[in-house]
Amino acid sequence: MPVEPKAAASVILVRPGHASPLEIYLIRRARGMRFLGGFYAFPGGKVDLADWRPDALGRTRGLDPATAAARLGPADLPVPALAYWVTAVRELFEETGLLLAVDGAGRPVDPRAPGLAERLEAHRTALVRGERSLTAILGAEGWLADLSGLSYLAHFVTPPSSAIRFSARFFLCPLPATQAPRLILEETSEGFWVAPASAYARFRAGEWPMAEPAEYGMRYLGQFESWGALWAHHRTGGARFDGIIDRLDATHYRFAWPPADPTGD
Repeated sequence: MPVEPKAAASVILVRPGHASPLEIYLIRRARGMRFLGGFYAFPGGKVDLADWRPDALGRTRGLDPATAAARLGPADLPVPALAYWVTAVRELFEETGLLLAVDGAGRPVDPRAPGLAERLEAHRTALVRGERSLTAILGAEGWLADLSGLSYLAHFVTPPSSAIRFSARFFLCPLPATQAPRLILEETSEGFWVAPASAYARFRAGEWPMAEPAEYGMRYLGQFESWGALWAHHRTGGARFDGIIDRLDATHYRFAWPPADPTGD
């Protein structure tokens, strides 16, 4: 019998490119990981119970529960819709050290403030070890998880043939002005910025193994002619494509989505 997929969330960090319209932050999962070990992917993971408790959902700003549910579309969700956004914030913090949060006055958390980078790393380490929840960290600092920069992109479900399955929601996120992701070797062996078209070419050449979400994410993002065109197309916050694909079941796939409209319509 197929394994029931677990709710999950993943984040595609995006920044303006130098020699390309934009760049995305790609990680390589450590080879010893049970799920997709050695594959190139985006930061992310399963939705934890602590991500959808009322206190976690209440310590957010930038998105309300009804809007979150509308953006995910009609579905029988195993957790509150807003929990996927909370998981995205937590996983990004755990895997890259980048925290999407604001203080009580709405100012973004800035690791450049005296002593804050060290405090953030202590929080992140405690979070990974299970000693402290994201909600507890935010509460202790007087911060709120800032969901406003996370734009919903896609829903992918691991195929039934997999022994480990996820029903994952993918989000786009512009790189915050005062932060940068860093390589953290707990679950990843590489972390770097790359143009989507270049990453897709390496996948097609058999050099960079990717599961379908990364493969099709690269193809999708590679079609945009500019940074502005990407965000104009995503200004409504709705999903752009969905997928459930198993390469073991066929030899060729045609995966289609509506072409990007620079006006966002």
